[in-house]
Amino acid sequence: MASFSNVVLASMAFMQVVLAGSPKTCSNPTLSCHNTTAVADTCCFNAPGGQLLQTQFWDTSPSTGPSNSWTIHGLWPDHCDGTYDSNCDASRAYTNITAILQSYGKTDLLSYMNAYWVDIDGDNESFWEHEWGKHGTCISTLKPSCYTGYTAQEEVPDFFQKTVDLFKTLDSYTALANAGIVPSSSATYTAAAIQSALKASFGYAVTIQCASGALDEIWYSYDVLGSVQTGTFQPAAPVGQSSSCSSTGIKYLPKSGGSTVTSTSTGTKTSTTPTSTPTGSFSGSGYLNAYTGGSQDGCLISAGTWYTSGTCATYTAAASGSGFTLKSSKGSCGISSGTFTCASGVTATVFTASNGLLAYNGATTFYATAVPSGSTQATVYTSSKSVSVTFQWESI
Repeated sequence: MASFSNVVLASMAFMQVVLAGSPKTCSNPTLSCHNTTAVADTCCFNAPGGQLLQTQFWDTSPSTGPSNSWTIHGLWPDHCDGTYDSNCDASRAYTNITAILQSYGKTDLLSYMNAYWVDIDGDNESFWEHEWGKHGTCISTLKPSCYTGYTAQEEVPDFFQKTVDLFKTLDSYTALANAGIVPSSSATYTAAAIQSALKASFGYAVTIQCASGALDEIWYSYDVLGSVQTGTFQPAAPVGQSSSCSSTGIKYLPKSGGSTVTSTSTGTKTSTTPTSTPTGSFSGSGYLNAYTGGSQDGCLISAGTWYTSGTCATYTAAASGSGFTLKSSKGSCGISSGTFTCASGVTATVFTASNGLLAYNGATTFYATAVPSGSTQATVYTSSKSVSVTFQWESI
């Protein structure tokens, strides 16, 4: 797995894309929480909430979200000392977040939020309204006056898209699992071990929170160079925030079950939303869903690589001899130099199926050097590597 810091650096260019509308152009921006004198232009400098926290939940009673993923709590603008403002603009405390996002064509974003930004009581809309009203309205660069040719409520999709984009680079579940910290009904862990695992991935210390002795929140801190909309988020050490966890005996309880989410995009399925067991034989059109440890963990995309944060590729399976061939939009799929590859010029391999799983030379187990996360993709190998993965067909 690539470290969080590497993933963040690799995705900086993506995060600098204007998410909606036309925010003010920022020349020579200043990094928040690093100024020695007051900065007048708070459309290009986040103040007073200069440290932005991407916060995550681990809900188990009741369980929310996929069983192998943390979920989103919010994006909070803290002062550079741990204090914060809240509910900063009652006139923009919108109560129709879903409708606003739909009006800006953010259907894919809404699908993701309904899978990963979920309310413990099942009322996602109210949860989003709360996070926007309490925290979003306090982000200085999201004020309507910070937009050129402002369109009503366009700061809302900027806020939610940015929060989701950050979350996608922060795979807390895998970071902990890589250090042997996994959900358990009986095991306990130390705060130092949890912090060490997360710092190894993120690059900086994070803030952890516990309830009734069980880990249930992680806060990742960033300073921002420029505006929230178009600036660069730089991982940072937390300033002023404190943990509520004890030093030892911390529980990390398992979730019960998992979420089932269907993408609203016609003809596509978002790989980050686990589904029920895929069905259908290898014929016609379908997805190749990846399974590790008995649960779905992404899928194959069109080049034949394994991805957990993108749109699953549609594959076409056609009978051939005693098995079938596979083809994606990139071209025929085959085993080339020990890797699963789909591209023009690739000689199609005749695959078989065993118990509903893709098989090559009779074997259903494929391999990768790590479980992909964020914007990374994993090459799929036929020879043994550190991670084992199987692929099951889902007819569409």
